[in-house]
Amino acid sequence: MDKAIFLKLYDGYTTNSEDEIKYLNNLLKANIVKFQENHYILDTKYKIGTIAFQKNFALLNDLSSEHKNLKLEFDNLNGAIDGDLVIVKRVFNPRSQSQSKVIKIINTKSESVLAFVKKQAIYTVKESILIKNHAPKELNEGDVFLYNNKENSIVETIGNLACAKIDEKISLFLYGEFYRLSTPVDINPDDYNLNDFGTRTDLRHLPFCTIDPSSAKDHDDAIYFDIHENTLYVAIADVSYFVKENSALDKLALKKSTSIYLPNKVLPMLPASLSEELCSLKENATRFAYVFKIILDKKNLNVTHSEYFEAVIQSHKNFSYGRIDRVLDGYLDQYNSTEKTIFDYIVPLYKLTTQLREKRLQSGYDFRTQEFRQKLNSAYELESISVEESTPSHQLVEECMLLANVEASKKVNTIAIYRVHEEPSFEAISKLVDLVNNLGLKVKMQSNVHDTILAIQQKAKTSMFANEVDELIIQSQVQAHYSSTNLGHFGLGFKSYSHFTSPIRRYSDLVLHRILKTNQTPADIDDICSHISTTQRRVDQLVWDFEERKYARWAKKHLNEEFKARIVDQEKGIAKFYKDMPGLRVILNNYKGQLLFSKLKVVIKEVDIISKTIVASIKY
Repeated sequence: MDKAIFLKLYDGYTTNSEDEIKYLNNLLKANIVKFQENHYILDTKYKIGTIAFQKNFALLNDLSSEHKNLKLEFDNLNGAIDGDLVIVKRVFNPRSQSQSKVIKIINTKSESVLAFVKKQAIYTVKESILIKNHAPKELNEGDVFLYNNKENSIVETIGNLACAKIDEKISLFLYGEFYRLSTPVDINPDDYNLNDFGTRTDLRHLPFCTIDPSSAKDHDDAIYFDIHENTLYVAIADVSYFVKENSALDKLALKKSTSIYLPNKVLPMLPASLSEELCSLKENATRFAYVFKIILDKKNLNVTHSEYFEAVIQSHKNFSYGRIDRVLDGYLDQYNSTEKTIFDYIVPLYKLTTQLREKRLQSGYDFRTQEFRQKLNSAYELESISVEESTPSHQLVEECMLLANVEASKKVNTIAIYRVHEEPSFEAISKLVDLVNNLGLKVKMQSNVHDTILAIQQKAKTSMFANEVDELIIQSQVQAHYSSTNLGHFGLGFKSYSHFTSPIRRYSDLVLHRILKTNQTPADIDDICSHISTTQRRVDQLVWDFEERKYARWAKKHLNEEFKARIVDQEKGIAKFYKDMPGLRVILNNYKGQLLFSKLKVVIKEVDIISKTIVASIKY
């Protein structure tokens, strides 16, 4: 029935419709409505509205704007799910807090929810809310499936929680990316004439190289440094040639906005025929590129001139980070003449970028963060963790890409697409200072945010908490996002910054390429920026969800075992493993207010794979 009818019940409703009268009389028999002076009116003990799920509870968004929204516990939803139109009864108890309970679902969403079987009942996966007391007989304990609550039917069986392969589908569904598993749009390589260079500048003779992880399949960027002219060439895959604006492929790429990098696979923004083949700057393959030519002043450590143009290049060699790290350490290994030519410019380029980095960090920041990379076995279970840190080769590539990104941001119109990062608030920095002072660092607020952060880092260098303090600093920052207006990038210390260097995996870079080529900004640029920023945050949460579920599976196999951890959240009593399986987080059930980053021994006691909750006890 129409929402408008139920809204009118607050003030009294009259109808001549037989169907409506029949429906309202049923509510009358249930004492939900009253019939007074020829009007149906809602009993004051009841409210009507839509359910909105929050993190640990639900809200009833009351149809009447004159009434406050009600908070409901998940146990009191009576099978209602997010978006359902329901009738709620308020139960008043003079001796305890009043509660609200769903007593009737008026309209439920026709869309499916992800559900699972627990103790012969059906619960939602996302919130573990009971939606049906009895599961169909054909379902087993732990079965996960798409369930239509309106029709009481199973739409699609996903698998069983006992199998770790199911985790990917769970995370994709929970964060609205399930469609990526059945993407229909692809390309026909024959539609592109890669032999017609047109007006592109032919740079195939220059010994470009790529530097990526050893497992990389998509190579966005290649570099070459002319040591005699102090000129850096940054060549980026020209994705805009293959993905035409407003094409079906382009619309799907915008919807995805970014590639998803899971521990065991990549779900690319573009079809593999592009991301791993035609666009990827593969070794010795002729590829279309968008190139920034950047002339550097070695003495003053700045850019004296830059220009960009469409080109055709060849990567003369694809290197791994590890190989270049060995070169920068003086270990050339066995090499051929091509590699020797590249090493001859890589080493002086590294020296120059190191100086550029030092100058950049006078206004930006150097965070000593560690990234944990999960390694899964053939059964998709967590096997081990590798710790990835920024090495000289990473820093070399990063500085080259930063130069290109900054120069690109300077070439566009006032309204374009920028990667922006605003300065953190005074309150956030004050809280940060309090936290580090609790660690015994004894830091004072400086004249500005930048100097305060540098003072904190300087103090942390002489303590045992250098990495941990950098984590706290990052947590105090606002989140970077995309904007049509240039607001600068606080973290990097740039007055202007954009993303130019990764169009294979980021839609923002593709948009920037088009703007640079046409000198025109899309009319809906604000919507594009908002969509990309939102999608990027959601994808980050999706990956965290997936990884936390892998941690939980591992923990379930190690119940009652002892591990080393450190406190990372004093308010919630959360600790994180720093050995054996670094990055795994546990909730402490006997936390007694230990100091932040205190090291302790814990024993895993309970694990819930659905909620990813791992409960441990401190061993005193």
